[in-house]
Amino acid sequence: MKNVSLRAARGRPRAFDRGVALEAALRVFWRHGYDATSLAELTAAMKITPPSLYAAFGSKKELFLEAVALYAEMYGASVPRALSEEPTARAAVSRVLLEFAAFASSPDHPLGCLMVHGAANCTPGSAEVEAALRERRAASEAALRRRIEQGIAEGDLPADTDAAALAKYYGAVIQGMSVQARDGASREELERVAQAALRAWPRRRRGAAPATRAARRALPAR
Repeated sequence: MKNVSLRAARGRPRAFDRGVALEAALRVFWRHGYDATSLAELTAAMKITPPSLYAAFGSKKELFLEAVALYAEMYGASVPRALSEEPTARAAVSRVLLEFAAFASSPDHPLGCLMVHGAANCTPGSAEVEAALRERRAASEAALRRRIEQGIAEGDLPADTDAAALAKYYGAVIQGMSVQARDGASREELERVAQAALRAWPRRRRGAAPATRAARRALPAR
């Protein structure tokens, strides 16, 4: 009889919308970070019991990783779109920074960026969580670097520009803007930070030749 009851319980339809619950969990993690978020905070926001959370998502870690994937799906398209749509590397990076200023300070969701703050102050036991966010930040930085390399090949930047260092610089600016947003910086203040950072953009020396055709062919596939 006990096994029959267990099978029946497992077969019952969920009494909650999994997608709605996941989005609620995302906002809690976004606001507090992984380690600082308690099970009680999650279940209260998701409007479910702890057994329902574990049955639907497996564990707190699995729930967080699924929330990160949802965050990327909901908010992650703006960077690749800006990098692909703008005609020059500078215009693309400018758009990324200005759109991030609006996003990070928006009252429509928790302030800042989950990819920056989600694993802040994690314990050694949360290494997988830290690694997952680190990989996503590295992927964004790599996308910036590829667009800068394209800009070098197209003559937007000096041929001797250090694309990797420039991508790291603007990645650091974005992370700093996220921290500033959490501290209460307004959109206008963050936009001024973005404009100041763009003044560091390398300029082609007058009369300098653009990158060679061979350099253009050497660009990695986007």
